[in-house]
Amino acid sequence: MASTVGTVSTTYAVSGMSCGHCEATLTRVIGELDGVTAVDVRVAAGLVTVTSAAEPDDAAIAEVVDEAGYELTGRAA
Repeated sequence: MASTVGTVSTTYAVSGMSCGHCEATLTRVIGELDGVTAVDVRVAAGLVTVTSAAEPDDAAIAEVVDEAGYELTGRAA
């Protein structure tokens, strides 16, 4: 994924995802956070890439992921 000037892309490992509903839910709840410009959910890989205007707030992302019923296990390498 190419980076656009002025944006930061961060990939997180998320457990508990299994279907298209999971993808849609996480795209919606993470996308509602301030500064988030794009969300790419890869269910099979267990990864969520968040593109934002500045460095993302890991705690805020973890909170909405948890509230949606999934677990953010950390940033992917």
